[in-house]
Amino acid sequence: MTETKYIFSGGLAFTEQSDMERLRELASEGWLLEKMHCLGYVLRRGKPQDIEYSLDYQKRPDEEYFSFFEMSGWTHVCSVGKEIHIFSAPAGTTPIHTDRLTAIDKYETQKQYMGNIALPTLVITILLSSVAMLSNYIWVPKGMGNACGILSYLSSMVLIFTGMPYIGYSYKLSRLRKG
Repeated sequence: MTETKYIFSGGLAFTEQSDMERLRELASEGWLLEKMHCLGYVLRRGKPQDIEYSLDYQKRPDEEYFSFFEMSGWTHVCSVGKEIHIFSAPAGTTPIHTDRLTAIDKYETQKQYMGNIALPTLVITILLSSVAMLSNYIWVPKGMGNACGILSYLSSMVLIFTGMPYIGYSYKLSRLRKG
């Protein structure tokens, strides 16, 4: 029987709550979160537990940050980079974010971060695509058009992984602000 398994995430900007609920259900079956990768979660076989998972964003956290959660009953499980942190706690523990303002702050930071990457990438993608298309009609050399087409494709991949979360966080923020 395998001791680890990998499950995909629906994307934290879109399915954070359902991902955390899914991790909770799997923990009750004995599959505990070990670490997170960009596209999903690595789980290890363990003793079934009635625990909840919660996610927080904090750039370059210090010991005080983790101590605050620990005093609130939350145990740090894993981090992705130095910004995304997942915690676990026994079922019924007071949630990490208990009010709208802290939730808004949580998502506003992520929206801004993704937007800072997505907007320039969008402009670059449009420019590269334009040069690639123009190479078929005007003086732009065919080799340059082909190179811009390839670079446009690559930049559109970056745009997908930053633009889509930007849209997801924007949607969450609009819902939170409406109440």
